[in-house]
Amino acid sequence: MRSRLRKALWQALHLRCPRCGRGALFRGPFSMHERCPVCDLVFEREPGYFVGAIYINYGATAVVAVAGFLLLDALTTLSVTAQIALWSVFGVAFPLFFYRYSKSLWLAIDHLLNPEEPQLRVVRGRGA
Repeated sequence: MRSRLRKALWQALHLRCPRCGRGALFRGPFSMHERCPVCDLVFEREPGYFVGAIYINYGATAVVAVAGFLLLDALTTLSVTAQIALWSVFGVAFPLFFYRYSKSLWLAIDHLLNPEEPQLRVVRGRGA
């Protein structure tokens, strides 16, 4: 199980398909392929599928911002106003940067917990 988890996280951090590990997830900064260009895995299985990625993105942003605020408050003499300004900018910029990784992590988690059965694979030229 550890090797599967390590492999899934490695593929997620490299923005690769959770099934084959070779296909790229994104074709642009914010546009995702509908399916893997290598193994044809459908990435968005249903409307609202990536709501979990929103939670991952929000959670990572909140944890880093709160921990960073507390760390800076303890180690520096920055005023609270300056820190609030700094972490407000971070709160807008970080989710934009982390967007692709949150979607990739969500796909990896879903594939680990609910791997697609072989009979659900899409064959090129046959329907959805």
